[in-house]
Amino acid sequence: MVWVYGFVPVRSPNERMGLRWCCHGELRQTEGLRLLFAMNTFEKLAYGEGYRCVAGVDEAGRGPLAGPVVAAAVIFPPAYQNSEINDSKKLTARKRNELYKVIPEEAIAVGVGVAEVAVIDRMNILKASLQAMREAVLDLSMAPDFILIDGLYTLAVNTPQKALVRGDALSVSIAAASIIAKVSRDRIMEMYHRQFPQYNFLQNKGYGTAEHRKILQEIGMCKIHRRSFHLKNKDIHQTVLDWS
Repeated sequence: MVWVYGFVPVRSPNERMGLRWCCHGELRQTEGLRLLFAMNTFEKLAYGEGYRCVAGVDEAGRGPLAGPVVAAAVIFPPAYQNSEINDSKKLTARKRNELYKVIPEEAIAVGVGVAEVAVIDRMNILKASLQAMREAVLDLSMAPDFILIDGLYTLAVNTPQKALVRGDALSVSIAAASIIAKVSRDRIMEMYHRQFPQYNFLQNKGYGTAEHRKILQEIGMCKIHRRSFHLKNKDIHQTVLDWS
């Protein structure tokens, strides 16, 4: 058994395949983890266990009041590193757009999945997000044999996988997926802005900014607003724009 900076890859006796990492000590700060561990440490652990194709998966758009959830999956070559790739939330829009072009050029495969508003309202936001991530994995041109996922939950696919809390700050594959998902969703919302300019989706991207909530109070929702989200002002629900 090999110790890697305090993490031990452990085989579970109850699983035929897969990895579990046990963290020793209280390393609570993500930035501290970034200093201790290279962004491809978890990819290296998986490749060291014999896996040959590791994908990172993340989503964008769980919190907004409008628009879809978009997920992405990215597979890089083994030992791939890029110091510019980071959690999409920590990058400027300009840098995200630059990396959005770079990542597909340097990746082995990139997949995207989308859960539309109707799916979110029918399933709930968590299930819709997981479905979008699953679709992103299935959209890959090459099937991964191990998956790293940002968050607490694994996916409904028959592939060994590991969920990493704040994984977009710990895994280069997940971070790249977060960038692809974020830029893809932003472009969808920019398209919706042309259809519904009164909501200013170009700026708010569907998030519940003060301006967006004020607009909702004044004119109500359009067809891409999530009716399953309980907005604080009940009057918002009483005025709905024509869906046609």
